[in-house]
Amino acid sequence: MQANEIAKFIDHTALTAEKTAQDILQLCEEALEHGFFSVCINSAYIPLAKAKLQGSDVKICTVVGFPLGANLPAVKAFEAQEAIKAGATEIDMVINVGWIKSGKWDEVRSDIQQVLNACNGLTLKVILETCLLSKEEIVKACEICRELNVGFVKTSTGFNKGGATVEDIALMRQTVGEHIGVKASGGVRDTETAIAMIKAGATRIGASAGIAIIKGLKDNNSTY
Repeated sequence: MQANEIAKFIDHTALTAEKTAQDILQLCEEALEHGFFSVCINSAYIPLAKAKLQGSDVKICTVVGFPLGANLPAVKAFEAQEAIKAGATEIDMVINVGWIKSGKWDEVRSDIQQVLNACNGLTLKVILETCLLSKEEIVKACEICRELNVGFVKTSTGFNKGGATVEDIALMRQTVGEHIGVKASGGVRDTETAIAMIKAGATRIGASAGIAIIKGLKDNNSTY
């Protein structure tokens, strides 16, 4: 796989708090120019991105319960619903890690289910925050996501102590099977890493270093 073939895998991402309207417009410009799959932005910027991307194939992805995942499920569901109303076409929700650690698997399932219902057929990606989970917890969370038939399982927010690893991507792919997507996010900053993730089973890459990735460069300054 060549660097420029990776563009269609990338959710071109800008989620840090200080991003300005101009930053988001530039992100959209880059997505249009390079053929990235989507822009991944905070929901307040959805209307701006929607106007900019009107008539293009670039999707609008937003985050829900971000970055901690500890919101009430009804709040996450409402957040997803409002984001979709504003123009989002994909939702990335953060799983409730504390509930996983507490063994509250029924609550974890219900949390995902409520957001999935709010998505009403649009793509839902469930962020596991793999750096905080044991291998057994990753498998169990992926099994729930597989049973609920979500769109994707995703490694990380990029806002915690670790991001995607090839090992975790392979484990997630092995658990969910071939019919659910796997998104590698957090710390993917160069072509070599992106290709390794795809070879391990990733079907989407979340990165703020999308330009560097498709140009065969390395971005040491990207934050996601």
